[in-house]
Amino acid sequence: MATLLDHFEPAALPAHARAFRAEVRAFLAQRMPALPAERRARSWLGFDADFSRQLAARGWVGVTLPRQYGGAELDAFSRFVLVEELLCAGAPVSAHWIADRQSGPLIHKFGNEAQRSFYLPRICRSEAFFCIGMSEPNAGSDLASVGTRATRGESGGWRLNGRKIWTTNAQHCHYMIALVRSCGTPADRQQGLSQFIVDLSAPGVTVRPITDLAGDAHFSEVFFDDVHLEDAALIGQEGSGWAQVTAELAFERSGPERIYSSIVLLDRWLAWLRAQGDRRHAELVGRLATHLAALRGLSISVTARLAAGESPVVEAALVKELGTTFEQDIATSIEAALGTDPGAAIDGELLRTCAYVNQICPTYSLRGGTREILRGVIARGLGLR
Repeated sequence: MATLLDHFEPAALPAHARAFRAEVRAFLAQRMPALPAERRARSWLGFDADFSRQLAARGWVGVTLPRQYGGAELDAFSRFVLVEELLCAGAPVSAHWIADRQSGPLIHKFGNEAQRSFYLPRICRSEAFFCIGMSEPNAGSDLASVGTRATRGESGGWRLNGRKIWTTNAQHCHYMIALVRSCGTPADRQQGLSQFIVDLSAPGVTVRPITDLAGDAHFSEVFFDDVHLEDAALIGQEGSGWAQVTAELAFERSGPERIYSSIVLLDRWLAWLRAQGDRRHAELVGRLATHLAALRGLSISVTARLAAGESPVVEAALVKELGTTFEQDIATSIEAALGTDPGAAIDGELLRTCAYVNQICPTYSLRGGTREILRGVIARGLGLR
């Protein structure tokens, strides 16, 4: 009987991607901001437009996009190495992250030539930052029940009304790609959904940041009150939004960021154990290292599918589900390990990093699709529902 593991062919990074790693490390050694571990642990939530522009000047934003649009035209394996090194270093990449990972590839795949020519060069120069307009209040994890609506204007264009929530960095971004209903009702589910590029500086757009338990405000709620959209704002065909957003989620769920969100904490803890000569937690270290190696192998396998031009939706869902569980396990396991010796003089930077990651890690299994939704996707892929 076929299983989901049949979709994961063993894959290894090709030689050119392995060679690329040294180039990325050399760049980071020169340009990486000097940040304490508790700041580096924020990494792909850390907004630093200047650092993103430095990466762009090196050609490392929009790395998989064609050169004619300003991209580096590197393959998915090279992007995997770049992302892996940035996350392991704790680089503040949030400014360009969404545009590089999914907005740019989405526009390239489904947009028209005018959209490609306008947005992609700006993404590659880190002049245009994007956020994701999917989640909504009262919709929970049911993406197909979105209520934000675009209606055709009497004199052309569209009028957008509704709101989005948990929108990362909306207060800093220039554009949002929003999944909205353009015809029918929420009862129509996946039918009648479309994607639009929304200029967040347009009249009628209101962005309200949301402060989380860690004291950061990277989430926002975004309100649309009769926002005018030109016809050119529509991506692809009207009503094709569900197929497009499904392809977009494969980009969002498959990357190393679904494995390495807690990696700065893990590295900082290992460094402290070495300095103390503490071998009491060798079994835990071995378990975490083994899990990391297996998950990395799965992620590289998905990368190989992306490099082949496929859209591995189910496989990406599995990597994301297993990866976020692992990321949360790092945080809770290290916290428990530090608590086994209450009288120990533990490094303050390590304690602050551990506190931050444990505060933020519950969101790992929410962002990019909740655990329940992902398990549903996996079950359908196995023919179980």
